[in-house]
Amino acid sequence: MKITDILKPEFIISDFNSDSKTGVINELVDLFKDDQRIIDLEQVRDAVLQREKIMSTGVGKGFGLPHGKTEAVKDILAAFGISRKPISYQSLDNLPVHLVFLLVGKENMVSAHIKLLSRISRMMNKEEFRENLLKTQTSQEIYELFRKEEESYIDL
Repeated sequence: MKITDILKPEFIISDFNSDSKTGVINELVDLFKDDQRIIDLEQVRDAVLQREKIMSTGVGKGFGLPHGKTEAVKDILAAFGISRKPISYQSLDNLPVHLVFLLVGKENMVSAHIKLLSRISRMMNKEEFRENLLKTQTSQEIYELFRKEEESYIDL
């Protein structure tokens, strides 16, 4: 499964309204409000926020990867957003976050969930990719950057 199989322009925010960790997570979760793959949106939100309480998903280099597993979804969901303002995210490197990728999976899809987390992390580890994302203006531009970057990867 590719990231671009589940991340679509309508699930991308080119500039968050919120400037807090919980606020941007909520904005990303809210993108799925009318999505048919959602059984219970509040359970999805709770799963992600509960995972965040265990340990911050601010992995460093200006990137946050909130994620969770729940039976409140029918399939794996992904959303992405950029903040033009620094977000205090309690990151591992203590630096603010500008890029946030949300991944929500079903409890019984652990293998796919872990592979996608790994691929996202590998992409976001590339400084040039992160810098290019910050130069974008639209959801479509962001999606195209992910699509282009992913072309160089072997399918999961």
